[in-house]
Amino acid sequence: MSDRSTTVAITAVVGVVALAVGWLVPQYPAVALAGAAGVLAVGVSAVRPVTIPLLALPLLYVSVRANFGATDVSVSDVALALGAASAVAFTRNRLSATMRNLLWLVAIYQVATLFTVVANPYAANTIEWVHAGVLVAGALFLGWTVGREGQGPLGLRLMLLAALVIATWTIIVGVGQVLRGDLQPVYLPHGMHKNFIGTVLGTSALITYVRPQWLGLRPAVAAAVFGWSVLGIGFAQSRQAIVALGLALVILVLRTRTDRRRSRVILLAIVPVMAVVLTLVRDQAASGNVHNSFFARLTWFEDSLTIWQTQPLTGVGLRWWYTDRFPGGFQPPNAELEVLTASGLIGLVGFLALMVGSVVLLWRVEPRYGMLAVLVVLTRFVQGQMDIFWVAAQTSIPFVIAGICLGVAAREGDAQRTDAALGDTVGPVAAPGVTEGARA
Repeated sequence: MSDRSTTVAITAVVGVVALAVGWLVPQYPAVALAGAAGVLAVGVSAVRPVTIPLLALPLLYVSVRANFGATDVSVSDVALALGAASAVAFTRNRLSATMRNLLWLVAIYQVATLFTVVANPYAANTIEWVHAGVLVAGALFLGWTVGREGQGPLGLRLMLLAALVIATWTIIVGVGQVLRGDLQPVYLPHGMHKNFIGTVLGTSALITYVRPQWLGLRPAVAAAVFGWSVLGIGFAQSRQAIVALGLALVILVLRTRTDRRRSRVILLAIVPVMAVVLTLVRDQAASGNVHNSFFARLTWFEDSLTIWQTQPLTGVGLRWWYTDRFPGGFQPPNAELEVLTASGLIGLVGFLALMVGSVVLLWRVEPRYGMLAVLVVLTRFVQGQMDIFWVAAQTSIPFVIAGICLGVAAREGDAQRTDAALGDTVGPVAAPGVTEGARA
């Protein structure tokens, strides 16, 4: 196509869009505004592909939900979808081997859960199948693009900033509760329950404690953000987050193959905290109160196994707890039971392949980049043993961070190879007309 033809085509498209927006504004202002924003986003992404993915990162922490007919979505879901779509559409960087293998693992999980979509045809089942793929594959692509385009440090800092807002909000509410004599866990509006708060703040604490060198975060700043995040977790009283963060820090300080040595003094703090958590669980078990969280989980576990036995191979369908097929309407508070009831033994094999395979692949990445990536994914898996797993922000954020780490690794690897290639070409240059013999 000639330059003139291209210009004519672009002018025609712009004209059609302008007429459409002009017609829609008086009748459907919201639709017109959304369309105009979409056109603007496409234009910005075409010029600078990393813009939309970067803007999406802090919005991943926004859990406000809106209902659309048969389903409801959160701001986090929308931001992830738009950021991932932009990343896929406008970036052309070749994927690294680890990134490709992670996407293959996602594909295995999606194929494994496709059986339950076919066996249990209802809208929520199909929607959740797509949703789960976006939560992992979309998150990886979003993070990869940010890291590969050289914005990895900025991306992680934006995520830390969003987490700090939640931490500060939690601490303010928590202090107010304590002053009133209320020692209950902090719950914030818009679905930000204690485990949501604990998960996102545990992730921010982990980022600042690992503090990869390429992040460029000063030790004093990192220590302050770590302490503030831990304080927020304390007010939220999320035991899942405490256990997962403690385990990750133990692995970090004890691992011999790492980017730098870290003090083991923190173990002196981790051990008593873990002991307190175990004591609280033991007290709940010994209380005999069938309404506390310990006995409620036991009941849900039993009910989950009963439901799974109705369709053991393919499961009863994703998001079955949103239907009236079974009484109770609970989402199993355990990753394996959640997958087992929804997609059966086939889905469980795919899920274990995804999570265990991801941890193994990221563990093999050079610690300078892979240490943070493997720990955030591992902590999410650990949290999922004591709580629901497939939740928007709580699942997508760790995989976004893993994607950022892999993108940074690929970019810096390319830079090092380029420098090495240039180094091989540098040497004494002979003057024109001077031969090797003449120089000798």
